[in-house]
Amino acid sequence: MVKILLVEDNEMNRDMLSRRLERRGYEVIFAHDGEEAVARAEADAPDLVLMDIGLPGIDGCEATRRIRSGPAGTGLPIIALTAHAMNVDEARAREAGCDDFDTKPIDLPRLIGKIEKLLPDTG
Repeated sequence: MVKILLVEDNEMNRDMLSRRLERRGYEVIFAHDGEEAVARAEADAPDLVLMDIGLPGIDGCEATRRIRSGPAGTGLPIIALTAHAMNVDEARAREAGCDDFDTKPIDLPRLIGKIEKLLPDTG
C-alpha cells in the first residue's frame, strides 16, 4: 500500500483529505507542522509527501528543503498544497524542491492524477 505523508496544520483539511485518500486505497500518516514533517519523512519512509506550504514554525518550503537535504529526500516525490495560486507561489515551492503544486480547495481527481503521475506504479 502506498504511504502518503500529509503535512497539514488545519484539522478540518487534514481530516477531509485523509479520509478521501484512504477511500482511494492510500495509507495516510500525518505531520502537523514543518518540524514534524521532516522527522516523519525520515522515520516513516513515505512514498509521497503532500506538503502544505503555510505551516506554523518552519513553513512547507523550508521543510521541503530540509527533507531534500537528508537521506529520505532523494527521489521522494513532494507535492506542494497551498491556498495561494499565484505563479510566484508555485515558483517558490518548486525552487524549494517540490515536484508538483496544487491549490486549495483540493480538487481530488486533479490531485490523484498528480499523485499517480509521480508514482506511476499506483495508477
